[in-house]
Amino acid sequence: MYAATLLACYIFVNKVLRNLNDWYYDLKLRKRQYPLPPGDMGWPLIGNLWPFFKYFSSGRRDMFINNIFLRYGRTGIYKTHLYGSPSIIVTTPDMCKKVLTDEETFKMGYPKAFILLLAPNRILSEHGRLKRLVTAPIAGHNVSVMYLECIEDIVINKLEELSSMRRSIEFLNEMSKVSFKLVIQIFMGSCNQGLVNKMGDLFHVMSCGIFSMTPPINAPGFVFNKAIKARKKLDKIVQYIIDERRVKAKNRQIGEKNDLLDILFEIKDEGAEKLEDKDIIDVLVVLETLRYRSAFSTFREATIDVNINGYFIPKGWKVLVWLSAMHMAPEHYSNPEEYNPSRWDDYNPAIGSFLHFGIGRRLCPGRDLARYEMTIFLHYFVLNYRLELINPECPLTSLPFLKPVDNCLAKVIKLSDS
Repeated sequence: MYAATLLACYIFVNKVLRNLNDWYYDLKLRKRQYPLPPGDMGWPLIGNLWPFFKYFSSGRRDMFINNIFLRYGRTGIYKTHLYGSPSIIVTTPDMCKKVLTDEETFKMGYPKAFILLLAPNRILSEHGRLKRLVTAPIAGHNVSVMYLECIEDIVINKLEELSSMRRSIEFLNEMSKVSFKLVIQIFMGSCNQGLVNKMGDLFHVMSCGIFSMTPPINAPGFVFNKAIKARKKLDKIVQYIIDERRVKAKNRQIGEKNDLLDILFEIKDEGAEKLEDKDIIDVLVVLETLRYRSAFSTFREATIDVNINGYFIPKGWKVLVWLSAMHMAPEHYSNPEEYNPSRWDDYNPAIGSFLHFGIGRRLCPGRDLARYEMTIFLHYFVLNYRLELINPECPLTSLPFLKPVDNCLAKVIKLSDS
């Protein structure tokens, strides 16, 4: 009887309870013309949260999508349930490109915490003159013309500082500080270093809540509650800086160098109205988020029922453009697990197979700045320094992005001193 009871419980859990989500959506959408993609909707309420958390927290994030490939084949489109929503995953260049460029069918669909913390920012949602004007100072040739000296000074000084400490530091965190200082410098010019550090700390707290696996519960003790408080403090600091800068702007001399904040003061939207202070504040929070939290996927939401490659995507479902799967596909990149910069020598990737900065109107506004910053950093670091890891076998985590769990604890050693 005991064995029979255990067997009955096992069958109930794995064959009945485990499939309730699939049965629910199949019944709800039974009148559809096309089938849902292959896949697994996971457990009731939590969906596929557990395997997602298991693989991402252990630094094996590719195992989550690879298991889907093994189970359902490489169809390039799958159903799942993540972040509290029924979702569709797309992984092939043609489908990823369609989802990212068809803005009438697929709108932005980030998790609830992301939207609540960053607000429905019109700089990201509008695609006309306003967005072009906001992003122009940090795009293309303007980056090298306006910010070369600034980037070099910040990088050189930071590397010299770290090498002179002669002790181990969390290298990843220090590089985040470099990038954050650069964003602040470009956005508002020279700023008190203590204020920059305070803003950086607040932003770190806020960003931890953006892709948190826990529900966005605004109650004491929850990650989201801490993130909301940090966002409000950040807003107050930036508002203070804006108020102070507006006063100084009245006395600005003709020909005096402008930073991005001064430029934003003069920008007008499609209705010839200047940006409100809340829009200017959002430009800084959003730009830094795009840089700091490079996600495993880009999130969209279907605005209508749609058919892709013979599969049905219901209106309101999230559509996850799983960039990491596409960038690690062996059909596009041989030996994808191998770090091999030489693979790019005379190599032109297939259209849509490399979308790290997005595509079309949603192309990341800070892509040129990010590339320029990385190029300058690597130039000075590779020529003049080396990194001595304290824990060479340190395990990885992918929550919220891929990194060693010790934040790359290491010593920065100047080559001339070694």
